[in-house]
Amino acid sequence: MNYQEYFTDAKGRGILATADGQGKVDGAVYARPHLMEDGSVAFIMRDRLTHHNLQSNPHAAYIFMEDGPGYKGMRLFLTKQKEEQDTELLYSLRRREYQEPPESKGPLYLVFFTVDKVLPLVGAGSEEK
Repeated sequence: MNYQEYFTDAKGRGILATADGQGKVDGAVYARPHLMEDGSVAFIMRDRLTHHNLQSNPHAAYIFMEDGPGYKGMRLFLTKQKEEQDTELLYSLRRREYQEPPESKGPLYLVFFTVDKVLPLVGAGSEEK
């Protein structure tokens, strides 16, 4: 199954792993990626460590684990394409409603990634894209 079909209905939690320009690694909890028509994926993020790391190193890995028993999920290896700040598209993609106004915690970014490689959560699997 390809990642676009998979993430349409998958339930679980994910970690977006990034590293800065010196290779210091970080991991942050992120919801399922937003699937774009061109095959890219996007994440909504604040200007915190993950976003900061992507300014000097465009590579990231997203590790998603399905809810339920066992170890089911996917690993996506990503390269940042572009980002936009506080756009209509970003706000249309938000999955939850928030009580506070969007600007109360600073700007929001919609960060787009090319999917370079897809592997299962566990094992080498066969690379697909």
